[in-house]
Amino acid sequence: MDIKEVTVSVSQELETFRQRYKVALKSDNSLIDKVMRYILKQQGKQVRPLLVMLGAKVCGGVADASYRAAIMVELLHSATLVHDDVVDGAEMRRGLASINAVWKNKIAVLIGDYMLSKGLLYSLDHKDYRSLHMVSDAVRRMSEGEILQIQKTRSLDISEDDYLKVISDKTASLLSTSCAMGGASVTDDEEKIEALRNYGEFLGLAFQIRDDLLDYTGDSNKTGKQLGIDIQDKKITLPLIYALGQAERSEQKRIRSILKSSKKRAMKSGEVMDFVRKSGGLEYSSEVAEGFASKATAALEVFDDSEARRSLELLVDFVMKRQH
Repeated sequence: MDIKEVTVSVSQELETFRQRYKVALKSDNSLIDKVMRYILKQQGKQVRPLLVMLGAKVCGGVADASYRAAIMVELLHSATLVHDDVVDGAEMRRGLASINAVWKNKIAVLIGDYMLSKGLLYSLDHKDYRSLHMVSDAVRRMSEGEILQIQKTRSLDISEDDYLKVISDKTASLLSTSCAMGGASVTDDEEKIEALRNYGEFLGLAFQIRDDLLDYTGDSNKTGKQLGIDIQDKKITLPLIYALGQAERSEQKRIRSILKSSKKRAMKSGEVMDFVRKSGGLEYSSEVAEGFASKATAALEVFDDSEARRSLELLVDFVMKRQH
């Protein structure tokens, strides 16, 4: 299944968004302008602007405020990615060298700050106060989720509830906000805006669990990363959390001792992956992801049948079937 099947109902609107986004990124400062043009080259599937467009369309149609919401959400999302690469010391982003790899950390942090402020000013200039409130809350949640993950990873005591809180804040919050902002840009119907918020939240949870499963089941040629990299990075996700919960105390101790040592993690990540597979961690995680996917689809029941609603339903299928 191709993402184009999902985007076809808003393909014209997405093209208009891309043109407007390009204009919004322009700067009089030659270095900033150069970095912005480079960031445009790194653009991925632009799922968040897509969700804004579909959220607006399922509520009646795409308005000028919808484009502004999409630009703001993409500016803030891109800012967080630039900062994430600095925090993670990442050298690549979508097949290209990361901003910090090309221009070093100081410029990367400042570019992230610049994009963040640009997004906030963009909404204030157009008096889009509700959008600004929604997206600011999402950025707060994303930061809190990242910090909770670091905190729990250090002590290796992450529970399933902790994990769901982390991925809800880190991943689902901005997807949920994008959907709600799309709806709020064209309607005052709070039931519909809330339904879109719920859809995005459940979609985000299903997406992240599927993504974490790909570290065990994916094709490294397609995903672009070697299997077991999460374990080597001491990233504890649902399959491993479940497996540890099922294991005897002695086995738990053995696995935790591997996770605590970077040397052991590098040498024995395959051992940990086998442990997770044998403990049913993959099947359990798949079931949890399916549950969230079903909830996402159910959240759309308040909307009449339309091309946009079908696209949102297709997006759930796309997330659940993707291999990279």
